[in-house]
Amino acid sequence: MSTPQTPAAPPTPGHALKHLATHLITPLLMCLGMALAYQGAFHQPEPRHLAVAVVGTDAQAQGLARAVRAEAGDALDVRTLPDRAAAEQQLRDRTLVGAFVPDAHRPELVVAKGNSETSVVAATAVFSTVTDRQGVPLHVTDLTTPAEGDPTGQGLFFLLVALSIGSYASVAAIGAAGAGLSLRTRALAGLAVSLVVSVIGIVTAGPVFHVVDHDRAAVWALGWLYSAGVVTIGVGLHTFLKKWTTLALMVLFVMLNFTTSGGIYRPELQNAFFGALHGFWTGAGFLEGARDILYFDGGAGLGGHVLTLAVWLVLGGAVLAAAGWSERRGRRPVGTAAESEEELAEAVAV
Repeated sequence: MSTPQTPAAPPTPGHALKHLATHLITPLLMCLGMALAYQGAFHQPEPRHLAVAVVGTDAQAQGLARAVRAEAGDALDVRTLPDRAAAEQQLRDRTLVGAFVPDAHRPELVVAKGNSETSVVAATAVFSTVTDRQGVPLHVTDLTTPAEGDPTGQGLFFLLVALSIGSYASVAAIGAAGAGLSLRTRALAGLAVSLVVSVIGIVTAGPVFHVVDHDRAAVWALGWLYSAGVVTIGVGLHTFLKKWTTLALMVLFVMLNFTTSGGIYRPELQNAFFGALHGFWTGAGFLEGARDILYFDGGAGLGGHVLTLAVWLVLGGAVLAAAGWSERRGRRPVGTAAESEEELAEAVAV
């Protein structure tokens, strides 16, 4: 005859509230981080050493350049160039945002909107003021041709968002459902899922929405390299951070990543902190590399952006190696099923 079991006492209200408060820490930290990152990066876009040029060698061009430089101060980096060909070359090299060609009847601003639509808007505003004083309209000439499905050039940024969310949410799934698997197996699963994420990205951005209308294989390869870096870092960090992994990945690949990618504002319209991160953060590596491929014939520093993505993937490999060493020494923390489900739910909800 079995012994009757005494039912467990229900949790007290105080214990339940403490449990609830503990679970609210992560979403509240996400809220704080997103508010600080997005508002800090985007709340007041102002030119900061925006590179523009006045084309011409005569006294009028030199005088105009000096006047614009004196009025703008540190907001603009004003130079003079001998001819339009030199200006077009610097625009294609992405070292220049706009080149103003003075003319009494038809002044022209030559730009490359594929570099950044918002930076071009800022340069246009500067020289529209000049032509308004002349009483003539400013004619804007774009050296790049936007994709059929991306007239504003913002589509690549949303591709970056999709790749990022697919990648770090997959890390949560691998951590939650693959807890009993070896690190090697989890890492291989991560590389496989990054391939799937990159394929989903290029199919939707390519034949579905025509954001990427040529060189799709090259953009896909960048996407896989980017996604693989995010996933390998995440899988490795999960060994150490467990349920805090999603928050850490949001900091790395959302809060600091989207804000510094150049998808909304490039560094010349951001403060020094976010502008500096743009030079080596992985999202900027993907986005600027994709722009180089689609709008600048694979030039304008594409090799440097590929190197950025490769360095982040190598960093992921280093984190995985550290995680493997830790797990071999029996230090891998074991979470409960409830914690795993909670972690996955947080990642998917975001």
